Amino acid sequence: MKKYDTVIFDLDGTLMDTLEDLAEAVNEILSRNGYPVRTIREVRRIVGNGLRQTLTLCLPEGTKQEVVDRLLPEFASYYQEHCQIKTKPYDGIEDTLRELSARGFKLAIVSNKRDEAVKTLNREYFAEYVRVAIGENESAGIRKKPAPDTVYQALRELGSSREQAVYVGDSEVDRMTAENAGLPCVSVDWGFRDREELEKLKPAWLISRPEELLKILC
Repeated sequence: MKKYDTVIFDLDGTLMDTLEDLAEAVNEILSRNGYPVRTIREVRRIVGNGLRQTLTLCLPEGTKQEVVDRLLPEFASYYQEHCQIKTKPYDGIEDTLRELSARGFKLAIVSNKRDEAVKTLNREYFAEYVRVAIGENESAGIRKKPAPDTVYQALRELGSSREQAVYVGDSEVDRMTAENAGLPCVSVDWGFRDREELEKLKPAWLISRPEELLKILC
């Protein structure tokens, strides 16, 4: 009998390479409003805490909060309409999800991306394997990561418990989320953080290819 039967995944930088679409969306809004744009490398360092934090950190330091509040709906709307231009699953992800599903694992996505965008991408790419997809929905009282709320919601919808689950992600936010939720963390180094950074976080496992997840769980 296997120890774990549930896998909860981060989305951006873990299942999908969303960086170019995110960078192009934020730079479109910055350019429209007269602010300097950011490089891909700069955006890569910033993403992971939701659209508001991404926009806040991409704007010049000291930008007033009311400016962020004004630009955020424009950014969210533009990204929602352009979130599938260059975004794609990382190599090996779909095969790994297919194999996990075939072996009876219950799979979920939890993300700090807007809930609508998370559900859209899951329907488009992973719905055959992933039963639950949850994005940022703080207006409903569900705190975003690294709070454990979305993880606990996913476990409830899957009918699973913390003892049965592992969490897979690519950033310090994901490592903190796993710890706050009481789940062992599998960190992946193909996403938005460098391996050296991830090693310092001391996850339960650190992998370089999606298929390595099968060796851990199966």
